[in-house]
Amino acid sequence: MPPRSDDPRRDATGSRRGPSRAEGTADPRPGEPGGGGISGARAYTPRGRTIGQDRLDDARAARAEQRRVSRGSRSGDPFRPALQVLDGGRAGAARAARREPPSRRSGVVRNVPERGAREEPPPRRRPARRPPKPPRLADPGRRLRLGTALTLTLFAVIGIRLVGLQAVESSAYADAGLPDRLRTVKLPAPRGAIYDRSGAALVHSVEASYVYADPTQIKDRTATAKALSPLLGIPASALAEKMKSRMLPGGIESQFEYLARGVDVDRAKQILALKLPGINIHRDERREVPGGDLAANLLGFTSVDMNGLEGLEARYDDVLRGVDGKRVYEVGLGDTAAAIPGGYSETTRAEPGRSLQLTIDRDLQYMVQVLLKKRMEQVKGSTGAAIVLEVDTGEVLAQAAYPTYDAAKPVESDPADREDVATSFVVDPGSVHKAITFGAALQEGVVTPDTTLPVPNTVRKGDTPFTDSHKAHGRRMSLAGMMAYSSNVGTIAIADMLGRDRLIDYQKRFGLGEPTGVGVPGEASGRVLPADEWSGSSYGSVPIGHSVDATPLQMAAAFAAIANDGTYVAPRLVKEIIGPDGERTKPDPPTRRSVLSPDTAAELRTILEAVTTVDQATGLAAAVPEYRVAGKTGTGSRLVDGRQQPGEVASFIGMAPAEEPRYVIAVFAHTPAGGGGDIAAPAFRDMMQFALRHYRVPPSATAAPNFEVFLP
Repeated sequence: MPPRSDDPRRDATGSRRGPSRAEGTADPRPGEPGGGGISGARAYTPRGRTIGQDRLDDARAARAEQRRVSRGSRSGDPFRPALQVLDGGRAGAARAARREPPSRRSGVVRNVPERGAREEPPPRRRPARRPPKPPRLADPGRRLRLGTALTLTLFAVIGIRLVGLQAVESSAYADAGLPDRLRTVKLPAPRGAIYDRSGAALVHSVEASYVYADPTQIKDRTATAKALSPLLGIPASALAEKMKSRMLPGGIESQFEYLARGVDVDRAKQILALKLPGINIHRDERREVPGGDLAANLLGFTSVDMNGLEGLEARYDDVLRGVDGKRVYEVGLGDTAAAIPGGYSETTRAEPGRSLQLTIDRDLQYMVQVLLKKRMEQVKGSTGAAIVLEVDTGEVLAQAAYPTYDAAKPVESDPADREDVATSFVVDPGSVHKAITFGAALQEGVVTPDTTLPVPNTVRKGDTPFTDSHKAHGRRMSLAGMMAYSSNVGTIAIADMLGRDRLIDYQKRFGLGEPTGVGVPGEASGRVLPADEWSGSSYGSVPIGHSVDATPLQMAAAFAAIANDGTYVAPRLVKEIIGPDGERTKPDPPTRRSVLSPDTAAELRTILEAVTTVDQATGLAAAVPEYRVAGKTGTGSRLVDGRQQPGEVASFIGMAPAEEPRYVIAVFAHTPAGGGGDIAAPAFRDMMQFALRHYRVPPSATAAPNFEVFLP
């Protein structure tokens, strides 16, 4: 039997109970059903239910109430479920208890089973189920500290990276994008000038402007080209083509295209005033030739890019050109693409070219050109050349060509008119070559100035007969007489005495067969007939200047050797090279070599005087009043690719004053219709007369000797 409760006034649920009215009666008998005593009565509620069942019903009601409240809160307070979890459901249970109506306290009702009925044993009491503990929430302070630490770490990493980018890697990233913002502008190096011997400018550069386009900035190519066409004198279609965008090596789009070079400064300002997007100007230079055609065949010309194309401009291009500079700077965006102040900028200064001072005398050059042109037009000559050499230095004082052209407008000229005839005109020199044959014979002692030889009217060499225009009819002639009448037969006789090999040797000593090295590009070397190529007729043709290829300048240099006491001096055109700072440098000295002894040279000069003094001599028209003149006429032919051209080449080469020569002048004229002999000697006379007066050379103090042509 269970023990009695220590508190008889409380039931099993802890509730107080009042005394039952049945307590005063006798207790049920032992052994009878339902006779459990007071302890059995305590196991039942007043309604006949066990205390465990009541507690179970209360818990079920509380959970139902919670579900009802939860469903109701879905459309109401969304935070209610969380709050219920936080307080462990106590608030919900309290509300449920408040909603239940208060139960009335009643007396204890005993349900006494009928007598004889078997009392059911009380159900097994189940322990009350504890409500679940609410979940343990994280500490908000800890979360705050952790989040703050992570945030600070993130900002620290970003800050360190920014410092690295700005302080350490900024230049690398800036340089990576720099090429896209760079603009390169060429700074042309001023080209050196070309001066005459007195310092007068023959060719020089003047300030101009070039107009260029940035295809990436041009908005309307067609409209821009039409606006520029009248000012530049270039068709709009050509300008529009230049403005097309093109890719440079490396995949970079071109931002610089020339539109025009050498534009006048005033015209360039007009273009700039149009404010055309992508069109700009910059300093440039233009080659200017003050004399127009003055020495044009000698000087040559340049391209718009200031590159020498012909003549001395081409030969000395590396000296005159200099080194271009450039400016590389950073530009901003927009139509102006102006330089960024403080941005990247690098300037490489241009190194100006050096200048040339020639041996040419501008005044003498002009007069020689005028006189040559005048004489050539008289006979409708096709090609002519005139050279003036200073005897002792080999300096070329004048070198004229016919026809010529305006070096300031070379594009409009015929290429054939631009040739320098003096160095490219290959001819059979003809009788002027006889001076070489006579000089070799005198030097070798084969003949003397007093030698006389019988001269027949004709001589045959090989299968070719050679005759004279002045018939000697077998009479004996002096050397001076042979030279004065230009005797072919007498010269061949002297050459036979000299011999083939020695004649070839002297031809080379006098400078034939190789370029003079005067400095003009394209100079022909001529040709000396080798001994193994001589035929029977060569023994007659070579001594009188045929079967020989030579240029007018080569023959002029040979006569200058005779005038210079037998010393050959290679012709030269450049006197000095002038640096940008004014420093003057002399070129390498010209080649010098002895060909004849001074005595032999003097004897030969005297013989040559007979040409301009002897009655009926071939060179009387070359005589200069008041001056003794020594020289030789010649009639040859022009050779092109080794083939003889129609017509004749008349020539005269002479020196004055003959007793002490200062200058040598050579005149060559190719006249397809003939008549060259009528102009070469007179042209020489006029040129030499001007030169002697120009340099104030005093007249000869003594008269020329008297010569005997035929001797008994």
